Amino acid sequence: MYPCSECQRPENQGGISGGLHTGASVFRTRTTVFAAIAMAGCLLLTACNGEDDDAKQNSSSSGSIASTELVFKPGTARQNNANLSVGDTAADAAPPVVAQRKKPHIRKWVQLSASKAGNLDPVVQNGAGFVLYRFDKDTVNPSASNCFDECAVTWPPYLVEPGGKVFLDGVAESDIGFIKRDGAFQVTIDGSPTYLFSKDVKASDTNGQGVDGTWFGIQPNGERAGIEVTAPEAKELAASKGGSVDLKPREGSAILSDDAGDHHSKTQTVSGFGCVQLPRPKVASSVKANGTASIGHPVTLWSGKGCTGDSILLKHGTSEDLAGQGFDDKAASLFFGGM
Repeated sequence: MYPCSECQRPENQGGISGGLHTGASVFRTRTTVFAAIAMAGCLLLTACNGEDDDAKQNSSSSGSIASTELVFKPGTARQNNANLSVGDTAADAAPPVVAQRKKPHIRKWVQLSASKAGNLDPVVQNGAGFVLYRFDKDTVNPSASNCFDECAVTWPPYLVEPGGKVFLDGVAESDIGFIKRDGAFQVTIDGSPTYLFSKDVKASDTNGQGVDGTWFGIQPNGERAGIEVTAPEAKELAASKGGSVDLKPREGSAILSDDAGDHHSKTQTVSGFGCVQLPRPKVASSVKANGTASIGHPVTLWSGKGCTGDSILLKHGTSEDLAGQGFDDKAASLFFGGM
């Protein structure tokens, strides 16, 4: 097969145009031949691209496939009497085993459980208790994976077969999606593709947490889980104010009041390590450090879940009037150990 620029014209090829007498017939025959040549060229180009490119293209195909090609079931696999010799609990589905395979491991069923593993609380685990991870270099809108080849060996994508079952244990169905990959569907949580870690050898291992500063356990809402969750935008905020930066998370506690200056106001007390979600977001008008271990230490308030969005730094962990600082009824999460 020659490149199209070197192909012979149809009328010069023996047996193609012989015996044709009308202009219309010649035109139709030439058009057919050109189309055939173009199609052959396209097939050659497709073959040259290889399967890896196809997999990468498929990985960016997300959408509403869950309701038509997968079956959601509330509860765990055991509660639904699933076949435990397949799916997450199959002997060959453990991350170290999957990493030894040449082909991706595709499960007949998957289970997503909101749970706790080590310092990760909450974090999503599969039906065998292995932690699911997210990759900061992936894209969420649209959902697409950027982990292939050697990356996908170390971090096997979490795949379920077409027509497979998805058991939900404390994870909202509305947060679950899928992207086409390797002839199957990679599970996404709030748009983030999910993976296992090949060096997690037993249930509740968290050896992949914080690897390269881009891999984190995934929370049921899709945010990064655990103590390594920091507030990256806080660096820019500190730099803009000429402040120093200390992003190391620490234990802390704070009391947030709905109405500043009102001693009878409804309050919420939050405690934790690093980034903490507020039980009642978007209602706080004042913040007070709670306990001697927290007084005098910085806290950063964030407008979004997972310490994202707009932020305000409280250098001593206290503000009696968030309205005066332009942050009234905005806080959805906070970070102990800000700047």
